[in-house]
Amino acid sequence: MAPKTVQYARGVLRTALNQALRWGLVSRNVADLVDGPKVERHEIQPFSPEEARTFLAAVRGDRLEALYSVALTMGLRQGEALGLRWEDVDLDTGTMHVRHQLQRIDGKLTLVPLKTARSRRTLALPDSITFGLREHRLRQLEDAVKAGKRWKGPKPNEDGAHVYTTAIGTPLEARNVVRAYTAIVKRAGLPHRRFHDLRHSCATLLLVQGVSPRVVMEILGHSQISLTMNTYSHVVPELGREAARRMDALLGG
Repeated sequence: MAPKTVQYARGVLRTALNQALRWGLVSRNVADLVDGPKVERHEIQPFSPEEARTFLAAVRGDRLEALYSVALTMGLRQGEALGLRWEDVDLDTGTMHVRHQLQRIDGKLTLVPLKTARSRRTLALPDSITFGLREHRLRQLEDAVKAGKRWKGPKPNEDGAHVYTTAIGTPLEARNVVRAYTAIVKRAGLPHRRFHDLRHSCATLLLVQGVSPRVVMEILGHSQISLTMNTYSHVVPELGREAARRMDALLGG
């Protein structure tokens, strides 16, 4: 198993044994005596502002343009984006409720609730994303009409309908999304970036614009602000320079 999976399993076992210890069923928590494996962090490779603009230009008109735009500007995890339903999106107020993620369980794509309160969040949508989602919904309704009886699942104007689907209404496979995304990045002449790097790009672009790390933490659904700052420590020097510039401007230096 991957080190991260082993670390997660150890955490679950440690929690269970702590409860057993409180109940007097065991004399000590042996999971605390074992060192977990080291998890190597992937180097974060976000898009620069110019690369982000190039990427958005490259996906314009694509059937999944709204998915790529939401992943980049809202920082959603892939499972969270694919798990969005139209009832989670209020286009009139410009808000999005992130409540579920799409996972493959026992060979079937399944919508499951997010595990923590921090992960479950309500986000304000930029006007460009609201507009893009309106266009996407119209396109999806056209797909449903074309598909006719071949359309599977609820239609976009019905409860339970997914925001992002195939041309016949079925939920999107993560690996197919990654394949299509990778082809677009290559076609646009951009350096290789994982789909998950769209989330990293969102956080980085927000931080370099001076958005509060606390706000970025809430947008990403992180459990602690230390996680946000440790993950995006490469942005800290730029934040320090911006803070110095602002102090100069404030004090007339």
